[in-house]
Amino acid sequence: MPRRLLGQGLKFELRRLDPSPPTRFYVLGLWASDPAGHPRESVPGQKDEHGEVQTDTLVLREPARTVQLRVTLSGVSAEIQPRLRFLGLSLLKRGGSREALPPNQAAWGRELPVPERTQVVYPEGVSAWCSPTSLAMLLAYWSERLGRPELAVDVPEVARAVHDPQWPGTGNWPFNTAFAGAFPGLRAYVTRLSDVAELEDWVAAGVPVAVSVSYNLLRGQPRDRSDGHLVVVRGFTNRGDVIVNDPGTRHEIRREFTRANLAQAWAVSENTVYLVYPTDLPPPTNRFGHW
Repeated sequence: MPRRLLGQGLKFELRRLDPSPPTRFYVLGLWASDPAGHPRESVPGQKDEHGEVQTDTLVLREPARTVQLRVTLSGVSAEIQPRLRFLGLSLLKRGGSREALPPNQAAWGRELPVPERTQVVYPEGVSAWCSPTSLAMLLAYWSERLGRPELAVDVPEVARAVHDPQWPGTGNWPFNTAFAGAFPGLRAYVTRLSDVAELEDWVAAGVPVAVSVSYNLLRGQPRDRSDGHLVVVRGFTNRGDVIVNDPGTRHEIRREFTRANLAQAWAVSENTVYLVYPTDLPPPTNRFGHW
């Protein structure tokens, strides 16, 4: 839904159809460009014998073979008829595993010129703005690549535009990508990948990727359950280690980490990423239906 299309809202719901009986519809989010007119928030308190909504994710007690997704538009008028351009759904079967993929060495020694942004210079942001700061870096990259200054959005503006009062804060993953995807000509969504090699596929295609990691594990420290963080993968060294823009630092935002540390830290989020790229950009070969 375009950012300029105010006064309208979207509700996203999902239910399991098979195995039967079908579950009720669970609300996975209420979205609006302007929360003054319609709510922009996740919906807490959705838990029953079939599953539970954890902010933006439905966790089912029994795996689903088929699901049904329902999108409801509110505030629609005869004068303005919005059009849903893209809808993404990421599925995960816990406990599954794949063999490690061979690295895509076409990305080794390649580094994308992603503009650097930090979350720690904004007093109101404190340490909770890694998600909008990472998104701002992705948008700034495409602003420069495409010659579109409107994509160079300041971090506080992104934070305001994705804020979820029920989360609470700015870390709601699909809210971040919904903001980016509202820009004409951009595709943005949350998905999960299988292996660092798929990150290399995107970097080789000229696309930086925001990844959700355990910040401590990334830095080689013991994990803390509250150390979730987002960084932007911008390239790989000649030996296959990862180069990121880390919004959690004031200086030396560009940092290098070992491939092993990235893989371990990224696995905590089940390899969650933000993908943001032009709609006319040919994506890498999609081996597993992740994009």
